[in-house]
Amino acid sequence: MNHCLIVDDSRVIRKVSRQIVESLSFRVSEAENGEVGLLACQAEMPDLILLDWNMPVMDGYTFLTRLRATPEGQHPVVVFCTTENDVQYITRALNAGANEYIMKPFDKGILAAKLEGLGLLTAPTAG
Repeated sequence: MNHCLIVDDSRVIRKVSRQIVESLSFRVSEAENGEVGLLACQAEMPDLILLDWNMPVMDGYTFLTRLRATPEGQHPVVVFCTTENDVQYITRALNAGANEYIMKPFDKGILAAKLEGLGLLTAPTAG
């Protein structure tokens, strides 16, 4: 079973994201900021990371650049899930190594479509 790490400072967003990702047959762990997320990756590198941009302690962009600089940090698929919709944010995230970028709020159908395109889901999933 694939493992997904949700890195978001909002408990509500983590809960909703967990429900969606678990319904797509992922095992899920959570982190409330980038620093905790990096520690989680050191303990067990996930296959997928859903990443918020704006968080206290360590933001999503810093998390991503530090993750990608580690030896195993190229492995996870990273999907930024954020309210930041300016093209500069999207470009910066993709240049730093994000695989995909989706806007909050998102639903199961949107996430499933992105994950199918990234090769993490093998069949369309109704949402």
